[in-house]
Amino acid sequence: MTEERRPYLSSFEDRHGRTRWRYRRSGKTTAIPGQPREPDFEEAYQAAIEGRAPRKAEIVKHPGAMMPKSFKDAWKRVLRTPEWLRHDDATKAKNTRLAEDFLNMTVVDEVTDVWGDMLVSEFRRRHAKDIIARLSATPHKAKHMLVAIRKMIMVALDEEWIDTDPTYKLSYRPEYKGWRAWTEAERQTFETKYPIGTTPRTCYALALWLGNRRSDVATVRWDMFDWKRNIVRIEQEKGGKVLVLPITPMLRDALAPLERKGDAVLMTAYGKPFSAKSLTGTMAHWTEKADMPKGCTLHGLRKSLGKLLAEGGASTRQLMETLGHDDIEHAELYSREASQAILAKDGMSKVTRLVQGKKKRG
Repeated sequence: MTEERRPYLSSFEDRHGRTRWRYRRSGKTTAIPGQPREPDFEEAYQAAIEGRAPRKAEIVKHPGAMMPKSFKDAWKRVLRTPEWLRHDDATKAKNTRLAEDFLNMTVVDEVTDVWGDMLVSEFRRRHAKDIIARLSATPHKAKHMLVAIRKMIMVALDEEWIDTDPTYKLSYRPEYKGWRAWTEAERQTFETKYPIGTTPRTCYALALWLGNRRSDVATVRWDMFDWKRNIVRIEQEKGGKVLVLPITPMLRDALAPLERKGDAVLMTAYGKPFSAKSLTGTMAHWTEKADMPKGCTLHGLRKSLGKLLAEGGASTRQLMETLGHDDIEHAELYSREASQAILAKDGMSKVTRLVQGKKKRG
């Protein structure tokens, strides 16, 4: 059957000379789009015969598809920024997990739309506050997710998708405790249990007197030490910052009797370097054998050094440069652990000298 002879179907030329089609039946006219044999034409004609609305073609979304100027698009661009490329692998992995959690998070609990498919321009301050509220059970995740979201917003600003940052001056700082510093009594217990020359004591000394993270403790090498100049040079795995630290008498005493069996200072019983990951559980095992309370962690020794620095009168800047922090907030975490009594005594002694000096001059 030709198209012209289809029941109730007729054609005409519009004012532009194009052939148009229409379906006429019982005094009702329905426009038929396209041309015969085209999918839209055939569906519209069949629908007119059956007296129903034409079915729309089902759109199947490709798993890797993304809306231009959406958060997924923004995150893809974040991964190409110089700032991102400078991050170490651990920081990249953490931020990627947080970003993916956000991109897969529903906009509101009652719908299935996720933030990854939404335009960055649709993000409002109330949305950021809602995300923080929804993660109230894990406040530190909420804080760090906000940082990841801001990376995407910064890209959107650079690309001129948006004109303002909806999270500007949105401050969220949950109460932070983290790893606690070891007490003086706990340090004494550990030192008594594990004398100088033992592997536990070596690990303890490196963590405490260098104040570094487990990844850096595990990779300390003998060639990092310049014994004549009394310094040790360490490149931190997190951030790649290079620290030049003095070799304290306490650290020198702990390392002096050790036999150099390889490049690494800290070695297992099998003559192999420790992995950073294994040190956490190993320190927990050592402290348990010493009948010490829980909470005496490897990272707690880093905090112990920060606390000792603060109690010794070190400035926040000195704390930052010794421990390798780039922002003041992290350094101040250690300062808060400093003994209130010691700091108060030091402060009041300055007041006393000032008052007494004025009296003498008077």
